[in-house]
Amino acid sequence: MPSANQDETASQDQPGPHRPDTDPAVVISEDVWGDAFEELSARHTVRRQAELWSDRDQLVNAVRSASALVVRNRTSVDRSLLEAAPQLKIVARAGVGLDNIDLRAADELGVVVVAPLGANAQSVAEHTLAFALALAKDVVGNDARVRSGVWDRRYGTELAGKTWGVVGLGATGRALSALASALGMRVVGYDPVLAPETPLSEGVDARATSLVELLSSADVVSLHLPLTPDTERMVDSGFLADMKSGSYLINVSRGGLIDEDALADSLESGRLGGAGLDVRASEPPTAGRLEACDRVVLSPHVAGLTNESQEAISTALASDIEAVLDGLPASHAVGAHRQPVR
Repeated sequence: MPSANQDETASQDQPGPHRPDTDPAVVISEDVWGDAFEELSARHTVRRQAELWSDRDQLVNAVRSASALVVRNRTSVDRSLLEAAPQLKIVARAGVGLDNIDLRAADELGVVVVAPLGANAQSVAEHTLAFALALAKDVVGNDARVRSGVWDRRYGTELAGKTWGVVGLGATGRALSALASALGMRVVGYDPVLAPETPLSEGVDARATSLVELLSSADVVSLHLPLTPDTERMVDSGFLADMKSGSYLINVSRGGLIDEDALADSLESGRLGGAGLDVRASEPPTAGRLEACDRVVLSPHVAGLTNESQEAISTALASDIEAVLDGLPASHAVGAHRQPVR
């Protein structure tokens, strides 16, 4: 499978022996591929350019005659792009966040939007747990000291018996809850969207009635929320002040959830024990205060990128693309769940 930075064009721009010149084109504007797309390219013209998202003019030209568009999180699928693609029937999102897609415009224009929600939940959950373990055991710091010739045996922290606060009980939040519970932690969840009578999911011991209740009791807090006007910069100075002293904050959702200056203030003051960040407000970020803090563990938005999750995602997307191009409903449709109408 290509790496996240590899640029590759599959099937070029010529139809194959069983694909006429009028064959619907599938345009892939980011680093998405897999066996399922290889198989799809045997039946349809698939044009893949992993950096197409970064050139708006080229992107618009590429989708003018496209029937399907495959994206991750960097391609801005706004109303103007959708209107520039009169033959577009489906936008396939390789991931779960939809903040880069104008879902309302897609619904109005009859474009099906699909996202295999939960396909990378286990991958993200394991990455979240890895952050917590790295912080509790100071894995990064110990590695750096030993490599520099310093044999400094410092005390670590056990997570068993501690409380993990899960903010957002969707697929990734539920997967993380099961892992944290298996580690011997008490799991408290909070999700304002869930009705109070909703049964507790596996691994969740209790559901907090308010965010403040969760923050005040949790030794580890992880974020599993979409970026919306209500959640943007929700982790501000007040949020951080409500967290337990010495606790850890982990974000594997969207960087825009966090006021990074407020987080840096809390870390530098020593009030917050550490942070694990897979996502940033600006990606890639400019090195600053968070990069300089030795209590921060960083990764480049890869929590959902495993061979297993990407194969599951590509299989789901390719299947939905095939279905929609054949005039059938998509299994992973979101929004209005419309069948193709144009």
